[in-house]
Amino acid sequence: MRDRNVVLTVVHEWIAKAENDLKNATYTLKLGRECPTDTVCFHAQQSVEKYLKALLVREGVDFPKTHDLEVLTNLLPPRIRPRLTAGEQAGLTDYATGARYPGWSDIPLTEARGAVRLARRVRREARALLLGKDSRRKR
Repeated sequence: MRDRNVVLTVVHEWIAKAENDLKNATYTLKLGRECPTDTVCFHAQQSVEKYLKALLVREGVDFPKTHDLEVLTNLLPPRIRPRLTAGEQAGLTDYATGARYPGWSDIPLTEARGAVRLARRVRREARALLLGKDSRRKR
């Protein structure tokens, strides 16, 4: 998939999906005490995952079907990896898998807000690389 137009199209598709996930997380947080925090955290993780995949596509790096952010991050060249600690990557990854199913304990609202903050940080860093200076304009 090295045709530049095809690559850019796929990158923009990943960005659009990442943006939708972040919008879902952000708007759902506004429910306050009624907020399904597992849903917020899932969408925050999905936004990060999709921004990582957009970067991988742009770099021409094949990637497996996985929700594991550490795996995806480690496939990126070090110079463009988002600033996520191993603990942050693992925590977000857990939201894509365990947190969505029975048996997982409730996620505090403050933790859900933290997941959205991480997603916004990755968004900012990824968009700067993918879209350049105008990355802040479209929100």
